[in-house]
Amino acid sequence: MITGVHALIYAHDAEKVRVFFRDVLNFPSVDAGHGWLIFALPPAELGIHPAEDETYHELYLMCDDVAATIRDLKGKGVECAPVQETGFGLVTRITIPGGGKIGLYQPKHPIAIGR
Repeated sequence: MITGVHALIYAHDAEKVRVFFRDVLNFPSVDAGHGWLIFALPPAELGIHPAEDETYHELYLMCDDVAATIRDLKGKGVECAPVQETGFGLVTRITIPGGGKIGLYQPKHPIAIGR
């Protein structure tokens, strides 16, 4: 039986990304050995969308208030792209030092996560 999801971020500077998730986002972690941190993620949901061309996968962090989350992240020195309003929510991308960008969004649709 499936018991969870293990997502991966491949980065040029994995240590900077680990520090970001530990110290900026405050995600709890366990040490899998030799300082290799594995982070606990908030509850998750999975959306399935049709693809017009190539298939691909995306990772977004969700929040209840994107404006407040951006203010908090900017206060910690995190770069955030302008917010875009879409049919499903408010979307931005945040820069992960050493690890590119990751999506952040405030959904407008019912969410599957029990709160």
